[in-house]
Amino acid sequence: QVQLVESGGGLVQAGGSLRLSCAASGRTFSSYAMGWFRQAPGKEREFVAAINYIGSSRTYADTLKGRFTISRDNAKNTLYLQMNSLKPEDTAVYYCAACRTRSIATMVYDYAYWGQGTQVTVSS
Repeated sequence: QVQLVESGGGLVQAGGSLRLSCAASGRTFSSYAMGWFRQAPGKEREFVAAINYIGSSRTYADTLKGRFTISRDNAKNTLYLQMNSLKPEDTAVYYCAACRTRSIATMVYDYAYWGQGTQVTVSS
């Protein structure tokens, strides 16, 4: 089992920045690739970014490249998502998730463990 707790969400104006954190406990954090997903009201959960187990490889949703950066600190059992130049359409609940494998994955069903989510609201 892996327990995941997100933090860092909040209300920000368009153009602003937020840094989300995801603290992991339980089984070895460094054994898992990790990802961020988001879900807006009335929409399906969508992929945001993923990073492999040692942080040497990353991938992003095409529409978010250049604005979001995923990183991890295995010594601190923590995953991060730096979000810059935020837009109102970035408003959603953001979830961190632990993958079933060490390699990057982009589909919801590839992830075995999920946090409770943190709300990000971007005002125009």
